Amino acid sequence: MPQPKFDILFVGDFAKDVLVHGQERVVASGGSVYYGAVAVARLGIRTGVITRLHPSDLVLLDELKAEGIAVYAQAAPQTSGIENIYNTADMDRRICHPIGHAGLFDLDDLPRWNGRYVFIGPIMAGIVSLDLVKRFARKAKIALDIQGFVRVPRGNDLPTEEWPERREGLALVHTLKLDQAEAEALTGETDPLAALPQVAAYGPKEIVLTHASGVTVWAEGKVYQSPFVAENLSGRTGRGDTCISTYLARRLTREPDEACRFAAAATSLKLSQPGPLRRPLAEIEAFAATLPVRVLR
Repeated sequence: MPQPKFDILFVGDFAKDVLVHGQERVVASGGSVYYGAVAVARLGIRTGVITRLHPSDLVLLDELKAEGIAVYAQAAPQTSGIENIYNTADMDRRICHPIGHAGLFDLDDLPRWNGRYVFIGPIMAGIVSLDLVKRFARKAKIALDIQGFVRVPRGNDLPTEEWPERREGLALVHTLKLDQAEAEALTGETDPLAALPQVAAYGPKEIVLTHASGVTVWAEGKVYQSPFVAENLSGRTGRGDTCISTYLARRLTREPDEACRFAAAATSLKLSQPGPLRRPLAEIEAFAATLPVRVLR
């Protein structure tokens, strides 16, 4: 039986999150397997998802299947979830409380597949093991969101801590996603431009760093930056998932500078709408044409 072929295979826990901003409190689906996969599937990218959640929440995956995404789900004792409390106007920093944890993926219950990128994006530590990263790295380029390895559930808190296996793990990564706070936690540098070469020294060939004003990409020793231009921030949650997934989608056929600009445009459009990005390719391309991309180094 032929193995399904994907341009991007997303691996992570499907989340049921609580989003708090001011007096507003909303329960919403989340995780890279939701925000990222829907966004790129809409662009015509062959998209697959491997996820974990409680059997009672399997119905939530129907939204992914309706987008033409191939979905493989493992049963978990809980569906993962985070309460995200945004206290700043730019919504760039948040307080996170874990409210569910799906546990580690079962290495013996994985589908057969072929792919170009595997994006590993758990929402917190303890979902994806280093052994799982190694297994996927043997078959495709690895893109990885560092939050799923440095955000560690500790009771009611979700502090950012060191990833003990970071040297071995990051050496397997082609494209690394992190935000400004995570870059600071990894390197101690408050200046993200100073942090990037230190992060790259661990092994990633490309780094996608998001911050309140836009996206910065380190690729092949060069640094590119393109801004977020959004009408409002009602869709702040899922910013990073949208940015890295659309960067990877564009990177399939374009150079890093153009992928940076495209990701900035896609993320800008997503920021002004709750839920995953569902804009057509032509609209994103037209908006991207209006955005600058600066070469910083």
